[in-house]
Amino acid sequence: MPRKLRMEYLGAIYHVVNRGDRREDIFKDDLDRKEFLTTLEEACHKTEWQVHAYCLMRNHFHLVIETPQGNLVAGMKWLLGVYTKRFNIRHKLCGHVFAGRYKALPVDGNGDGYLRTVCDYVHLNPARAGLIAAASRVESFAWSSYPAYLKPPGQRPRWLRVDRLLGEKGIGRDSAAGRREFSRQMERRRQEDGSEFDAVRRGWCLGSEEFRHELLAAAAERVGASHYGEERRESGEEKASRIVREELRRRGVREEELPGMRKGDKVKVSLAQRLRRETTMSLKWIARRLYMGSWTYVSNLLHGNRKHPICVNSED
Repeated sequence: MPRKLRMEYLGAIYHVVNRGDRREDIFKDDLDRKEFLTTLEEACHKTEWQVHAYCLMRNHFHLVIETPQGNLVAGMKWLLGVYTKRFNIRHKLCGHVFAGRYKALPVDGNGDGYLRTVCDYVHLNPARAGLIAAASRVESFAWSSYPAYLKPPGQRPRWLRVDRLLGEKGIGRDSAAGRREFSRQMERRRQEDGSEFDAVRRGWCLGSEEFRHELLAAAAERVGASHYGEERRESGEEKASRIVREELRRRGVREEELPGMRKGDKVKVSLAQRLRRETTMSLKWIARRLYMGSWTYVSNLLHGNRKHPICVNSED
């Protein structure tokens, strides 16, 4: 089955979501929820994870975790495996508890508000799901990290890190006044339309263009046939653009010279050959990027036969 990319690096932040197998419950009661949080605490101790937010729903969970050691995969394997074993023992069951692979959305933690967005998304999940009455406050839902944010430091789990989210909300001190301001901001946020959360729900990463390009550059070196979709297309394009820049520099050709060069210039043909060998970019993309005219012209050049075009799809 095609798989989403797993990007791991020191200090990475992720929004992690996993659902029950066949959308069945992963928490049958509050004892299960307590067991999951205990298991999460153990995972944090083993991996040095820092949790910025969590929310336990009936058939899925949300985590916003920071991985100082770049060990998301190993930590999630342990967390899900151990909780599954404990859940099955308690309920006298066997088999899968979680459905397939978890979703892990990389989040830009540079302080420009992306962590705030994803944590607000997690903390407001019960309100969006209709689990909090209109007259009740957000903290009335007990099974998220939000109520812990409103408590003094000594009453919070040690593995819950609050300073970065408070900082992105402009709250300089973890004081009683700061926590009241945090609560006021969240209640106002609850009344908004939530359009800012679209990138959390549908995107493959959440961050600035620089952050996005850094991820794509790293992904270009490791993406394979088992990955597809937006990540594969964009990381392939990032790799192809890097190859173009490298080849032009090596040959002493400036980028702005490409449009004025002949469509069939040997530099362009050589570049096109390398792009076809080392990337998955289409003939149409290559023709456009190198200013080589139509994709059929590029195809004929690469096959050394301009009189009898090769039957090939422009998107291949």
